[in-house]
Amino acid sequence: MKILLIEDEKELAESIVHYLNGSDYRCEVAFDFNSASEKIALYQYDCVLLDISLPGGNGLALLRELKGKNKKEGVIIISAKNSLDDKIEGLEIGADDYLPKPFHLAELGARIKALIRRNNFDGSNILPIGDLILDIENKSVKVFDQKVELTKSEFELLMFLISNKNKVISKDAIGEHLSGDDADRFSDFDFICSRIKNLKKKLAESGSSDYIKTVYGLGYKFEI
Repeated sequence: MKILLIEDEKELAESIVHYLNGSDYRCEVAFDFNSASEKIALYQYDCVLLDISLPGGNGLALLRELKGKNKKEGVIIISAKNSLDDKIEGLEIGADDYLPKPFHLAELGARIKALIRRNNFDGSNILPIGDLILDIENKSVKVFDQKVELTKSEFELLMFLISNKNKVISKDAIGEHLSGDDADRFSDFDFICSRIKNLKKKLAESGSSDYIKTVYGLGYKFEI
């Protein structure tokens, strides 16, 4: 799962990134309004952590921008501004949650987990889909009660495809989701083809139906 942290306090940002990366999230950071706006326009995230007071602009304007693009990212406002008006405005614009500073990182982690579970998986940790049963909490997959041994990146890839099921996902989008900002460094996406091939092989060997389809010239689709 990929998180965008929009926060100008670098020490706080570093501690949040360290905590989330250690919890198997991929966390990117924007320290100001303009860089955050660019990331929102270019990339897709599972959750956005948004401070209100930012160099170059106001976080609520970014929230309007995000919602104006009809993107599905869940948004948690994290802010030292404890104004009731700011909280109400943020929630009315479309934020999913509001966590005032200071906060415990464990609480932030719990809020993120609950938000992603609610937005993508109907609030459940267990996701049955076709022959597969995914345990979101433990990051494991079973086919007919047989555990499938996936790497962390293969599980993340499967989750990304399932969360966009029946939609064609480009190699660029998959590469960016798995690699974040580093995706720009790759001259091609052969590593995506390799990950897809390995994932399909492991699922097939476990007896799963072939849900992951190649859409030639466009990308891949989890079809069910």
